[in-house]
Amino acid sequence: MKEIGGYLELETLVQKPYYPDLIAVNNARNALIYILRAKKAKKVWLPYFLCDSVRGACEREGIAYDFYSIDSAFRPVFEQTLGEDEWLYLVNYYGQLSEDTVSAFRKQYGNIILDNVQAFFRKPAADVPTVYSCRKFFGVPDGGYAACDTALDETLPKDCSGNRLKHLLGRLESGSASAYYQDFKENDHSFVELELREMSDITKNLLGAIDYAAVLRKRNENFSFLAQRLGEKNRLDVKPAEGAYAYPFYHPNGMALKQYLAKQKIYVATLWPNVLEMDGTLEKDYAENILPLPCDQRYGKEDMEWICSAIAGSGI
Repeated sequence: MKEIGGYLELETLVQKPYYPDLIAVNNARNALIYILRAKKAKKVWLPYFLCDSVRGACEREGIAYDFYSIDSAFRPVFEQTLGEDEWLYLVNYYGQLSEDTVSAFRKQYGNIILDNVQAFFRKPAADVPTVYSCRKFFGVPDGGYAACDTALDETLPKDCSGNRLKHLLGRLESGSASAYYQDFKENDHSFVELELREMSDITKNLLGAIDYAAVLRKRNENFSFLAQRLGEKNRLDVKPAEGAYAYPFYHPNGMALKQYLAKQKIYVATLWPNVLEMDGTLEKDYAENILPLPCDQRYGKEDMEWICSAIAGSGI
């Protein structure tokens, strides 16, 4: 019987998600699992330049996998012909793959799955299964989207996110990332064995209330500022990215620069640290030396100026 009365729960916010028609699940890893199950994939080709979690998802699902390299422009170096049940996992690093490039890969390889984890605002193509992450772009506890034209023939249980809010609420109230970093790491680790579920009501509620137009505008402005100020120093040929995840700045001594910036309270992630073991490869070089500089909706011109000034004054 439905309960009536008692204390009030969290308010239901405006329900205008950016992707109302996609399949809403509890994280990006499980968005991939949804697609793999729906497409009945038997094998997936993964880039070496990727975190272990995707490989772990394949292992959990009993799906075979192999690896391929990328070139300096983040495009796959892949000459195999895919079998009927094989899929190429194509990662849109920093949103740098154009729609035309993705379309060309679709024509060339047939079965591709596009990873838009770093390109939330890139709309999916009708014939390309696509994976999205919500946590990479917004202050939500979890959440992912799958764009897939094949429905999974099972009813998903709904996830619960109430125990994943401490680091978000703590940083909101204290303004300190470092004070709640351990809570963030513990929350992140909890996703390793998280089963495929429907997105939680808490996450749906939060995602429905975001001003996406404002987020998109702010990210574009910040990305453009960093590109103008750092473009000549950047060894990457970086193209504009709509609603960018971060500005990828290649520095030949990236690790030292990250450590210096951290002392200035500018925190830059080392993405895919598992790749650092691949000695003598482009992938290791990129993992070490590409700095994903923050350019998200929390910041403005003064913050971007501070990042650029800190880099210039580092002496590195």
